[in-house]
Amino acid sequence: MSASDSSLLPLTFTAWFQQRGWQPHRHQLELLARARDGQSALLIAPTGGGKTLAGFLPSLVELAERPAEGLHSLYVSPLKALGVDVARNLTAPAREMGLELAIETRSGDTPEGKRRRQRERPPQILLTTPESLALLLSYPDAPRIFGGLRTVILDEIHALAPNKRGELLALGLARLQQLAPGLRRVGLSATVADEEALRNWLAPGGRGDALALVRGSAGLEPQIETLTTRERLPWSGHMALHALPEVYRRLCQAGTTLVFVNTRAQAELVFRELWRLNEEALPIGLHHGSLAVEQRRKVEAAMAAGKLRAVVATSSLDLGIDWGAVDLVVQMGAPKGAARLLQRLGRANHRLDRPSRALLVPGNRFEVLECRAAVEAVRAGSLDGETLRPGGLDVLAQHILGMACAAPFEADALYREVTTAAPYAGLSRADFEAVLQFVASGGYALRSYERFRRLNLDAKGRWRVSGPAHVRRYRFNLGVIVDTPTLKVRFKGARRSLGEVEENFAQGLRPGDSFIFAGQLLRFERIRETTVEVSRGGSGNPQVPAYMGGRLPLSTHLAERVRGLLASREDWSNLPAAVQEWLAIQRWRSSLPTREGLLVESFPRAGKHFLVAYCFEGRNAHQTLGMLLTRRMERKGYGPLGFVATDYVIAIWSLRPAEDVVELFDQDMLGDDLEEWMAESSLLRRTFRNVAVIAGLIERRVPGAERNARQVTFSSDLIYDVLRRHEPDHVLLRATRADAAGGLTDIGRLSDMLARVQGRIEHRRLDRVSPLAVPVLLEIGREQVAGAAIDELLDEAAADLIAEATSGVEQGSLPL
Repeated sequence: MSASDSSLLPLTFTAWFQQRGWQPHRHQLELLARARDGQSALLIAPTGGGKTLAGFLPSLVELAERPAEGLHSLYVSPLKALGVDVARNLTAPAREMGLELAIETRSGDTPEGKRRRQRERPPQILLTTPESLALLLSYPDAPRIFGGLRTVILDEIHALAPNKRGELLALGLARLQQLAPGLRRVGLSATVADEEALRNWLAPGGRGDALALVRGSAGLEPQIETLTTRERLPWSGHMALHALPEVYRRLCQAGTTLVFVNTRAQAELVFRELWRLNEEALPIGLHHGSLAVEQRRKVEAAMAAGKLRAVVATSSLDLGIDWGAVDLVVQMGAPKGAARLLQRLGRANHRLDRPSRALLVPGNRFEVLECRAAVEAVRAGSLDGETLRPGGLDVLAQHILGMACAAPFEADALYREVTTAAPYAGLSRADFEAVLQFVASGGYALRSYERFRRLNLDAKGRWRVSGPAHVRRYRFNLGVIVDTPTLKVRFKGARRSLGEVEENFAQGLRPGDSFIFAGQLLRFERIRETTVEVSRGGSGNPQVPAYMGGRLPLSTHLAERVRGLLASREDWSNLPAAVQEWLAIQRWRSSLPTREGLLVESFPRAGKHFLVAYCFEGRNAHQTLGMLLTRRMERKGYGPLGFVATDYVIAIWSLRPAEDVVELFDQDMLGDDLEEWMAESSLLRRTFRNVAVIAGLIERRVPGAERNARQVTFSSDLIYDVLRRHEPDHVLLRATRADAAGGLTDIGRLSDMLARVQGRIEHRRLDRVSPLAVPVLLEIGREQVAGAAIDELLDEAAADLIAEATSGVEQGSLPL
């Protein structure tokens, strides 16, 4: 029987498809055939191709043919909202086919009574998150709950595999496979850059060749337009607020629109400005992760019911929400990655026979280039993605304690199980033993402290949890997302919160200050315990809450394409006239970055000497480069005063001009300079705090109380100093160094860049600022500008910079 044979479907299912006027897709039937053979699979199919139904179809068919009580299928997604949406879209066809199935969701938002009942009487299909799965696996009755599990479906798998949530999930899958040896795994994704790596991640033991790869048919090429605004295109800024009048006109012309932004602060500003422009009184919603769950659910339900014309959203909605009525997707600011753009594009239309429509709205001139590069990458089918890395020792520590909460274990057996999880396939027994000893006693330096003794070895040679207090602490602090401490925002006297803002932001407010949150203008009254009390209204220039880690760095893939676009004059013809002129003046005044090399400019301005490097390696790598370059310049006596980094460029200003610029960028800066800087900086302390929280050494939450940021930081700093002094090879310090090298510092990307540009560094000595350097100089001091002023470049300094960079050029005098 072929995989495309519709006879695989029972008559009830065939009739249901016919009633809808549908035909099963080939990949849906192929997944059904693979399931009949008991084979796991990875499905890569475009949005609108029925991926979710394909994943669930074998379970629905099996439950229709052989009804059974207990948990049959488990669905895991990165977003709680996605689980709610899938449950809604799965319940309808099950009911229409007369299938009496219990389909339920479980997350941190699920009421305690329902969670307790789900453990006692599990539904046949449960939709959950990696964290809730880890919690369920920590209970002694996990073997009863999961023993009959037949299928686990992992949605948006590309968004989970490269990070710590994916590591936690992979360890959970290893335990599920132990509890249910015949378990079948199904991965779903529309955007996969490295198919082989993802297959290996999904397969038990990392053996991807044993896992079927199923591809869906490609849909029509999306229609992507980059807005050529009639307003003056800013030289700097990333909010794109200047273009909102034109965006609003597009909303009026479209049916339903999703307006995606890159940060929560941008979401608040864009939503507020659209409401100010909303003469047609269109129903517009706001959705981001800091809003109260009630407000998010209300927006999701209204969108599903077709009651909203537009929703302004962050990445909280760019995964999998199935709203077929979405007519247009708007991306405010550059997308930062081709895969992210394709993912967001997929939220429109949800049909393979019609093209998705998208409008990109660049916030500045560099973002025009980035948007162009992203569109070309999508059309070429060339995607980017994060590299999969070995599993973190801090995540492993959390998992080991969770398994001890469930039941006593033997070290040898747990080690064998853990190494069947792909991120930990290469874990040495010595490293496993070191993590186990840390969980048991805290390690050599901390073993004398009673609070760190979490495991005991019993008479049978099994490790068991030391007492119920450690079980409570584990379950109360479970998870690998370490958010900056937040406070709830409430109107005075109200019980419901509007959402949460970061503690540092709230502590900077004074009574009477105004800020924008949840789409409203609020007046700050006071902080009371863990709550920010507010009233409506306020005066003055309102602030906007910013969130740590909100800005996504430019992907390596898009960076390469942007450099190629700059180096290829024949590709400029489709760029806006203002951008073409900007690049032409840059070529006349200085030079343009090349595809493989590095352009460095130096020039005097306002009594200082500037050095500007066009690296295009993303904000994180540039921040690290700035730290290392200023250290090197200090040693050489140049007197560096500061630096600023964007996704594209880094600028350093100093008292004296840098002479040997090529030597400054020598690869040896990643040796002693890097070690010294990391040892001295606060970066490792901040990273250690997160690692210690994940590993369970520091509690972010205590039953009956909430710890504030100062308490957590104080505790982690004390322990960090003790470990550095007495046990420098402690597993948590090793985990800290690994995290610092990968995420915030992006050392690998920086190393690749330095290697690539050796012998290709072009240093241009100029007598004034160049056009390409204007945007990064406008970023200096920008962090202190609040509210809508973030994107306004009307001050005298900006005008002077632009005039200086373009002086001597007559209109139309330069060939484009």
